[in-house]
Amino acid sequence: MSLFKKINPLYYVGAVLLSCLFLIPLVWMILTAFTKASFVMQVFPHKNWTLDNIKYVWAQVPFARYYLNTIIVVVSTYAIQFVTITMAAYALAVLRFKGEKLVFLIIFIQIIIPNDVLIIPNFMTMSDFGLTDTKIAIMLPFLGSAMGTFLLRQHFKTIPKALSDAATIDGCNTAQIIANVYVPNSKTAYISFGLVSVSYHWNNFLWPLIVTNSVENRTLTVGLALFAKSKEAVLQWTNVCAATFIISAPLVLIFFIFQKKFIESFVASGIK
Repeated sequence: MSLFKKINPLYYVGAVLLSCLFLIPLVWMILTAFTKASFVMQVFPHKNWTLDNIKYVWAQVPFARYYLNTIIVVVSTYAIQFVTITMAAYALAVLRFKGEKLVFLIIFIQIIIPNDVLIIPNFMTMSDFGLTDTKIAIMLPFLGSAMGTFLLRQHFKTIPKALSDAATIDGCNTAQIIANVYVPNSKTAYISFGLVSVSYHWNNFLWPLIVTNSVENRTLTVGLALFAKSKEAVLQWTNVCAATFIISAPLVLIFFIFQKKFIESFVASGIK
């Protein structure tokens, strides 16, 4: 116990220092985004504050359209994932069936398979169905989630079975038990996975880049990459950082709002 007390303050100091290190790129990006344009890159931008960079980028790039496309993809994907992971997690946590452990093992293995490995077969499938350059093509490979299923299964297992038994006695069917017992008692898990899902699909770049080629279906990250290489950026880091700020600000704000529930959910599920 005495050793723990000696190490504990050092642990927090190290965590603070590491956090500050991770914040450096974010802080530099924000400061540069609001600094007057210059062809000389500054390590510590600190003067000539302006909103002209934000106004210029918003006028040059159809970010309004990119925002709409991204929001449609993110919200629709999570809405469908909400249903699919709920059904799968309930089956694995509550129901008993032959091959249950094998099914769970297969789902768990999918967590360690990088999505980039599946890009070629996914693209060929979308092409065969004639879905390339559509929002559906962006969403379709992600409508189920192994991580979401695992996270929710862990939470469902912590819910006392007496609650579902009581609901059954009251005449509830399976759908009503899930909707009135399991879903309300797993809000933190849904919020946590929602943050993971939203951040992943908001920042996803490679798959939308490959499967889309028009402004009508292009997402924010693809638009940012194309803008950074275009003549509209006029070789200015201030403009690129302004565009990056426009894209990342909502995500950072959402995380700060829900960070407590996000951490609590992963601690409760045993994920480290």
